[in-house]
Amino acid sequence: MKKILTLFAVVGLFAFSGCSDDDNDVDYDTISEVFQLSNVNFGYNATDGYNIYEELDPLLFNDDVILIYRKIGTINGTNAPIWQQIPRTIYTANGELDYDFDFSNEHFIIYASGNYNLSLTPQFLNNQTFRIVIVPGSPTGSAKSVNKEDYSDYNAVIKKYNIDDSNVKELN
Repeated sequence: MKKILTLFAVVGLFAFSGCSDDDNDVDYDTISEVFQLSNVNFGYNATDGYNIYEELDPLLFNDDVILIYRKIGTINGTNAPIWQQIPRTIYTANGELDYDFDFSNEHFIIYASGNYNLSLTPQFLNNQTFRIVIVPGSPTGSAKSVNKEDYSDYNAVIKKYNIDDSNVKELN
């Protein structure tokens, strides 16, 4: 009988050692995924300037975070894209151009602004490609990260969240 009680005690110890009532590191809602906007043009309005507005369907969960990357070219000799995280400032011969964005659980807006007339550099406004990455967040609005990854590296983000990069969903 003593051996059976000892066996139950050991099995119970292993069974409960992995349990935790701390759900801060577990996200049960978010399925990390990537969407792409291909060859889009910034629209202009007097209130917001140059922007791209997209509604989200389905809606984000309250703690989810959006990361946005702009395709700035391809690796020489291949079609492998080079992704640059925004917000970003680009220095042109005409002045500074800034890409930025904001989002809610219903939509996101990508902005282009600058300290010069942006219509002088249509290559930064037309035929742009963006990747929108949805990742689990925290109530503070920041992406969850145990190791504080550098979210500027698109490929590292895809790897961290086990996202199938070959199955990117096209928006529009």
